[in-house]
Amino acid sequence: MAPLSGLLLMIMVLVTAGCSDDQGHEVDTDAATTITVSSDAFAEGDEVPERYTCDGEEVSPPLEWTGGQGEAWALVVDDPDAPGGTYVHWVVLDITTQTTSVEADEVPAGGVQVVNSSGEASYAGPCPPSGEHRYRFTIYALDAPTGLTESASLDDALDAISEGATSRGTMTAVYSRH
Repeated sequence: MAPLSGLLLMIMVLVTAGCSDDQGHEVDTDAATTITVSSDAFAEGDEVPERYTCDGEEVSPPLEWTGGQGEAWALVVDDPDAPGGTYVHWVVLDITTQTTSVEADEVPAGGVQVVNSSGEASYAGPCPPSGEHRYRFTIYALDAPTGLTESASLDDALDAISEGATSRGTMTAVYSRH
């Protein structure tokens, strides 16, 4: 029986290898869903085009949003299907209220990128280890700018969004490696 338990332990280690401590974090808010999020590159429920993933150029996709009111916007891209819990691919805080879109491979005007689950203050494209994963592109209207800088932790950024969100909107797409 000992060889079987050793094998199980090895499988558990391999499954969790490479999982960041920052996985499993989400914005916790009951803010009203009054913002509509869309993209010229793909539609709700569609597959994220390869260009925006780790299998392509890994550039951020173009996004647009309407509705909601606040003193700043925040953008979070995450994968709720990641093996270690929700994996955060991109966080941009304090986007100016005049901004209602972002072009591919750009940071929204006035926005501050903070660290994602990879520990980088940048966009990390969808890159599921296996199977098809959902990717949520969420815009939050905030009651005030967070004032956080690029060096803010992922927890601090998500907590600030949770505390300041007055409304939100999400577009969900899927991706599986080919």
